[in-house]
Amino acid sequence: MTDFIRTGRLFRVAGFNPSHRYLLLRSEATLVDGTSTHVEVTIGHVRLMLLQPYYRNGLHIRRASPQEFAVLAERHGLEPADADYTWMLDPDGDSFVVGGNPNWREAEYALMGGRESLWTGPWPPDFPAESGGVF
Repeated sequence: MTDFIRTGRLFRVAGFNPSHRYLLLRSEATLVDGTSTHVEVTIGHVRLMLLQPYYRNGLHIRRASPQEFAVLAERHGLEPADADYTWMLDPDGDSFVVGGNPNWREAEYALMGGRESLWTGPWPPDFPAESGGVF
């Protein structure tokens, strides 16, 4: 299992499409946090989520531990099969998503040109970018 960890950056909920059950989290390059890259995280097939609108200290996306899942299952009526698809978004366990495997992309902001998202256009893009998933 590979966690997604980006600390010290501001992330925000950039969108949720309810008809496709698709969540988009985004971090743009800012002078405040001294970053030069644009990062986007997507989670598809979302069934349940408890989110903050902003994550001021970054994200740490990982599968919920058995103890965390037990608490969430009791509170939200999750089935045992949901354990493999329950993702914690921050180290404190205050936010979670029940959905497909999270995927991420990151590229230098200056190279994006007129693109609004790293998920639009051809892939791989015509500039260097990194990508991965949480499994």
